[in-house]
Amino acid sequence: MKTKFIAASFITLSLMSPLKASAANFTGLYVFGDSLSDTGNTYNISNLFNPLNPIPPSPPYEPGRFSNGPIWVDYVGSKLGLTPTPITNLVPDLNVSRPLTAPFPTQGINFAIGGANSGEGNSFGFPLPGVLQQVSAFQALLQVNQQSFDSNALYAVSGGANDYLFPPQFSDPSRPQPYTNISQAVSNLAAIGAKNILVFNLPDLGRIPASGTNGRNPAALTQATLDFNSNLAKNLDEIRKNQQVNIIEIDIYSLVNRVLATPNEFGFENVTNSCLSQFLNCSNNPSKYFFWDDVHPSTDGHKLVAESVLAATTPESSSTIGVLFLGALGAMSSIKRLQRKSIKSSIQ
Repeated sequence: MKTKFIAASFITLSLMSPLKASAANFTGLYVFGDSLSDTGNTYNISNLFNPLNPIPPSPPYEPGRFSNGPIWVDYVGSKLGLTPTPITNLVPDLNVSRPLTAPFPTQGINFAIGGANSGEGNSFGFPLPGVLQQVSAFQALLQVNQQSFDSNALYAVSGGANDYLFPPQFSDPSRPQPYTNISQAVSNLAAIGAKNILVFNLPDLGRIPASGTNGRNPAALTQATLDFNSNLAKNLDEIRKNQQVNIIEIDIYSLVNRVLATPNEFGFENVTNSCLSQFLNCSNNPSKYFFWDDVHPSTDGHKLVAESVLAATTPESSSTIGVLFLGALGAMSSIKRLQRKSIKSSIQ
């Protein structure tokens, strides 16, 4: 089955409630990725070695999140009634070659780690697993604990940005491309029985606040993004055809470009600077900023991602390719702004 969720234009608000209320009855949520999906793994690991200076520092970050509040995993999990356990809560040293002392989680596991590369290793310089390695660790954890694979769970795979934003000093030409690693992670999950796999493409890395810092070339990052997204989409089509799996593509590229083009439509006032770089201005109202730091969205930005995921994982959207969803989110934001103005006027 092919499910491709393209965030694009306008649908009537009447479609919103059934989409959000009838989310599929998944039995678990398993997440593989980097800091955009990490709900505590990097924080737990860094806290073991340097409790006075954990990553990310809290405050100003939400504990365990690379944002100022809940991230998309939290929002989606709350709506689905699923809270995936960070892998470091189960295996603090990430040694998955031995059985767990605690029961195997029933609501899923989050393997995502800040700084994770698409394949192996970590851009922070720590010996931590990349996205493809996280999937392998999941397979090993199932085997060593003699745990059966949950084919009715929702599996989420994302990554690739760190490979471009923090490339190794000496590039190995034989190293697999980031889109190849993400595709292989998806294929490996399908091979062991996953039926529903969320896959995120990349936003335009040439348009995030970090793109012009530390010698980065925004134009080169934009081209890298286009290459990644194009090749990933082709690879996923092949996996669908050959492995008969429902791959749900979340078009983050279109989502973020729409927000950057019409920020007021979504309630944002600043989509150029990060909140942390303008902290004196944004500390009283961080919801007006789309970016929390130079790389990561604010919790309000994560809400948009979560809405896209929830819309894409409903029975209605599974049979309708290219649901026109972003305009409705923008319309909702406009209505909320009008409501706030109306309340303010009535008070005055």
